[in-house]
Amino acid sequence: MPTKSNLELRQAAGQTLILGFGGTEPDTQLHATLDSLHPGGVVLFARNIETPAQTWSLLYECQASSPLPMFLCVDMEGGSVDRMKKAIAPVPSARKVFATGDPRLFRAHGEIIGLELRAMGFNTTFAPVLDLGLEASRPVLASRTASADPKQVVRYAKEFLSGLKTAEVLGCGKHFPGLGAANLDSHKERPAVNRSWKKLWEEDLLPYRKLHKKLPLAMISHATYPSVTKDPVSASLSKKWITSILREKIGYQGLIVSDDLEMEGVLASGSIEEVSVETLRAGTDLFMISTMFSHDLGQVWRAYEAVVREAEKDRRFAARMTESALKILKFKRRSQELNQTAAKPKVQAVKMLKKIIQEFSEIVEGAAA
Repeated sequence: MPTKSNLELRQAAGQTLILGFGGTEPDTQLHATLDSLHPGGVVLFARNIETPAQTWSLLYECQASSPLPMFLCVDMEGGSVDRMKKAIAPVPSARKVFATGDPRLFRAHGEIIGLELRAMGFNTTFAPVLDLGLEASRPVLASRTASADPKQVVRYAKEFLSGLKTAEVLGCGKHFPGLGAANLDSHKERPAVNRSWKKLWEEDLLPYRKLHKKLPLAMISHATYPSVTKDPVSASLSKKWITSILREKIGYQGLIVSDDLEMEGVLASGSIEEVSVETLRAGTDLFMISTMFSHDLGQVWRAYEAVVREAEKDRRFAARMTESALKILKFKRRSQELNQTAAKPKVQAVKMLKKIIQEFSEIVEGAAA
């Protein structure tokens, strides 16, 4: 593994990048991008997923482009955020599973999602959602939240993460510091959460405070929290939130990833190039560009080159980025989840997994009724 002295800036910038792309198989442009940038990971969406075997092959080819393990990511929560429902079978939402009141089913929820992801070649999911299910965010988050009670969110998420771990898939708590009191969708607008520091610390931040040693990754939201920062800056660009509060006050030592930087909630603050630089400067380790909205890998290249240019002219920024890259490499070296490749899924195994998911869904429906 490279050390700080010989980790080149372009390599460091690549390791801090998670990128998305269009299509269900790699094309010439994607191959060139992966081969040139050597990103830390890739993220797939429903647009990339047709069948288990096709998805596995797509991820396998992405990983083959890099000499280092990659984060092979997907948003997979169950319910409305279920990228695999057409490829295998729909999985119940966090809200539906939590309604059973059964911790064994909370854990099974994580394990079943983990088994499904592992079978298709993924090693990382951006779940569980740790936002509180408050009235303000209900039109946006709906069944993605487990409960309005932070202690109950911790109860569900702790078991869910244990289930993922059993299936050898990495989880990611989101969206720090919390979107429970946000009434706008950050995909389209920048929400402002006007809760006091006391409320945020005691309620929204409780899941992160209790679970910070169990979260491999934490995702930062694009909402603003003016009562805390006294400015309109998104949390994903805020050194106070990321470094001072999450790292230092809460003591989180895992990897920090930005939410998708193509979302309007953060682009209200600047161009894709500017926000990519600023999220790293603020303390994130990984920045994500999904190309979900632009359908343009050129966005990825522009952001990557902007990060490299900033590192070349600003020693402090170069040190900050290199620190994250080294942390990522250390994490990759130690992560069992990232250092193994699941066998290509066989038809019979997929059928069995589909049956397990359907039976789980029936149990949840019965218990939640």
